[in-house]
Amino acid sequence: MHKVGYISRALLIFAAVLASLFPTHAQDQASSSNVQVTTVVTALGPKYTAPPALGKQDINVTEGKQKREVSNWVPAQGDKAALQLAIVIDDADSQDLATQLSDLKNFISSQPASTAIGVFYASNGTVQPVSQFSTDHEAVAKSVRIPLGYTGAYSSIYLSVMSLIKGWPVTAGARREILLIADGIDRFRGDYPISPDVDSTVINAQKAGVMIHTLFATGVGRPTRNSFRLNLGQSNLAKIADATGGEAFFQGFFTPVSYAPFLQQLDMVLKNQYWLTWATERAKKPKGELRPFKVRTEQHGVDISAADKIFVPGP
Repeated sequence: MHKVGYISRALLIFAAVLASLFPTHAQDQASSSNVQVTTVVTALGPKYTAPPALGKQDINVTEGKQKREVSNWVPAQGDKAALQLAIVIDDADSQDLATQLSDLKNFISSQPASTAIGVFYASNGTVQPVSQFSTDHEAVAKSVRIPLGYTGAYSSIYLSVMSLIKGWPVTAGARREILLIADGIDRFRGDYPISPDVDSTVINAQKAGVMIHTLFATGVGRPTRNSFRLNLGQSNLAKIADATGGEAFFQGFFTPVSYAPFLQQLDMVLKNQYWLTWATERAKKPKGELRPFKVRTEQHGVDISAADKIFVPGP
């Protein structure tokens, strides 16, 4: 009789212990089904001015109809200011670009010590570095040359950008951004109704967390004499900038007389960026997925720019 009572008490204790484990197990499962994702966003006041101070309570993130709680909102300044900026110049740009290169060199020289800049020339679907990423801005500025002004056999600026992104190693804690100087025309696969490589460029950039800014420059060859092709090229440039959270700068269908005003605006963009983090459900796909999201603020007069999708890893 004592033996039966002992067994019963033992079973009750075991059941209690087992029951106490279930909530922890459920919490562990819920925790493992979520993942923290981080992206870089830009906050600006009117006409490229500095915004008022923003805290994470001022930022709203949504994925579809689901509101996400912001877990981190940190200015890309101080020890968080590291930036790798790749300047990509299309060798199919007209050599008339020579008159704007002094503006570009001044921009490079004026960047803070936290910014490493590399200069690359695009041709034949790849890029050739004339300066690897360096914080010696004077040396980088001296490496800038006049574009060759010709189209290669595989002349697609988008293939070249994808080549750069593919070979660009990730440096922890550093923003990665591109300033693309081109006319946006896809001379290899064509633009009508849209270049098939524009969407691929966007996808590659979004997966890698790379922001692309674009600056229009007149190109060479027959397509540049066609206003329809020029319009398509500018639309391509605007699309990849908007989809990756960058800025698109152009003024008509010709290289602007001066790049200085646009580069001043880009400088303001780079100085007013934030690291934004929130928790979301892991992707069901083993290789992860790109997930649409939106960032908003109720602060008056503040414009938030961000990519329209973020990469979410899988199980």
